[in-house]
Amino acid sequence: MSVTKAVQKNDQIDITITGYTSEGSGIGRLNDRPDGLAIFVPGAAVGDRLRVRIVKPASHYAFGRLEEILSPSPDRIPVDCPHYPPCGGCVFRHIDYSAECQAKWEKVRDCMTRIGGLSDPPMQPILPAPTPLRYRNKAEFPIGLDRSGKPVLGFYAPRSHRIIPCESCLLQPDVFDRIATRFLSWVEESGNPVYDETTHRGVLRHLYLRYAGSTGQVMVCVVANAGRLCDEAGLCRALTEQEPSIQSIVLNINREQTNVILGPECRTLYGTGELTDTLCGLTFSLSPLAFYQVNREQTERLYQKAAELAALTGEETLLDLYCGAGTIGLSMANRVRQVIGVEIVPQAVENARQNAARNGIQNAEFLCMDAPKAAALLQKRGLSPDVIILDPPRKGCGETLCRTAAEMAPQRLVYISCDPATLARDLAVFAQLSYHPVSITPVDLFPRTRHVETICFLSRKAQ
Repeated sequence: MSVTKAVQKNDQIDITITGYTSEGSGIGRLNDRPDGLAIFVPGAAVGDRLRVRIVKPASHYAFGRLEEILSPSPDRIPVDCPHYPPCGGCVFRHIDYSAECQAKWEKVRDCMTRIGGLSDPPMQPILPAPTPLRYRNKAEFPIGLDRSGKPVLGFYAPRSHRIIPCESCLLQPDVFDRIATRFLSWVEESGNPVYDETTHRGVLRHLYLRYAGSTGQVMVCVVANAGRLCDEAGLCRALTEQEPSIQSIVLNINREQTNVILGPECRTLYGTGELTDTLCGLTFSLSPLAFYQVNREQTERLYQKAAELAALTGEETLLDLYCGAGTIGLSMANRVRQVIGVEIVPQAVENARQNAARNGIQNAEFLCMDAPKAAALLQKRGLSPDVIILDPPRKGCGETLCRTAAEMAPQRLVYISCDPATLARDLAVFAQLSYHPVSITPVDLFPRTRHVETICFLSRKAQ
């Protein structure tokens, strides 16, 4: 039966929610039949009995809008955020945190079976976060204009570039809320035009904030379609007089017509241009462009798990691909003979080298190049890594990098992923190269959102 005959737009139907999509929407079936048409409902919870209005029929599924909760799920809790759900950052504020963790565990397992082709994936229990509140050390606020032409900043609504103003976000430290409010006042006073992504005119694009949980330091980074702002001194004065925790104010220059937030060039307006944080007992200096996990407390648990899986004895050569500011490799430097970090962002590599020196680590080297060039250099030196740590961006490693890593023949691979779908895809490639997963552990670095980190340990099997 085609979907157009099964349901029409604006039809109202009653369904029971039995699962979640990868985006965090609830899944129900037409007539509650196992083979019934799948209906996806944002804001639903497993166990809900709902009345749903069909808003978009498709060929093999339909999207619905929650009209009435006929019988609530036992997992439902009162929503504690006035911006939920329009802002789109959170998808699980309406359910108990333990139920959210279970949903994320099932999401990872589903990817491993459906995409990775693993009939019985070696899943381990999820590592939940100690708290689902105020954990983010980074925020990126797009800047725009409301209908009256007044500057606003907030977060993009789901699947759009429509800005939802947000006065306070429960995922980030409250100092971010105060800085954002004061910055918006300066925008109105300074005369800097807001960037228009349609015409590529205007100056102010994003406000990007970083927070160091151990030191309390804050970095303010203004992303602009220009190399200079009107009243830069006024900006620095307005922010630092109100918030003495601000360590640095940086102008990031992004003149490209792109959705990528940060451009390649930074200019320091105030302070050092960096901030300092501690992680796993080490001190790290972070520039605006250096990658750093958004949940410091959970990241420590993640890295401890990675070191445990790597089974380090002190004799290994460890290769840290996508090393960023060097956090993973340096956290394991005292357990290996040698750390080699590889990263293509020059500023991040410089941060990594500075971080090694700052912590008195002498057995770490950082290379500014891509993975294939690094592999060729190591081969020329006669070095073969015993352990490779992979921590790629959301797009994953891809077949080329998987093959590059496997050709270096490490005894063990530890793959840290922020997207279980691309991890599962890459595991299928690694399986063809005789590397197979021994354990797969979800780690919740992103409570209340749809995202989940996963750490996978792979070992090589003889062909």
